[in-house]
Amino acid sequence: MVRLRLKRVGAKNKPVFRVVATDHRNPRDGKFIEELGTYHPLQAGEMNFTLKLERAEYWLKVGAQPSETVASMIKKARKAAVATPAA
Repeated sequence: MVRLRLKRVGAKNKPVFRVVATDHRNPRDGKFIEELGTYHPLQAGEMNFTLKLERAEYWLKVGAQPSETVASMIKKARKAAVATPAA
């Protein structure tokens, strides 16, 4: 099963994560299928992440299961996309 989850790439005490699509059997920081965005938990503000929403929607459509954190990011990104429509 494909999961949408976080992969840690930051240094010690300076966490930075990448949002990735990966097989659920792979380790947290192991290989992945596609990188979908980034997450900076120490950055101030509500939008401390970037996300390729259209690719995340594609993976959800084909049956990928998001982790709790990634699911909340997708929810926030959808809300932001509705609030600021593309030109």
